Amino acid sequence: MSGGSYNYLCYMQDLEDLQSHRHDLEEMASRLAGLGYAQDAARETEELLLLLRQWETRAAARVQRLADVWHAVEWLDSSDSGEDGVREALAKYRNDAEGTPAP
Repeated sequence: MSGGSYNYLCYMQDLEDLQSHRHDLEEMASRLAGLGYAQDAARETEELLLLLRQWETRAAARVQRLADVWHAVEWLDSSDSGEDGVREALAKYRNDAEGTPAP
C-alpha cells in the first residue's frame, strides 16, 4: 500500500486539519530529523507545532474572556434577554481585558 503513513498529512491545508493531526506532525518532524539530511524541514515542522500550541493557548484565553459577551449577544438576538445583559457582559469583559495582558 502506498501513501497514508502520516494520515495524508501532505494534504492538510487548514488550521483545523493541522490541529487535529498534531500527532502526525510530531511523527513527521521526528522522521525528518532521523533522516539526517532533512534537518531544515524537521526544524520548520517543529516550529509549526510550536506555533499551533501557542495559537491554541492564546485562542483559548480569548475565548474564555469573550464567552459571556457572545452568550449575551446570542440571547439578545434570540429575544431571550435585553441589551442590559450585553452591557453587563461587556463591562465584565472590559474589566478582565484591562487586568490581563494580551496573549
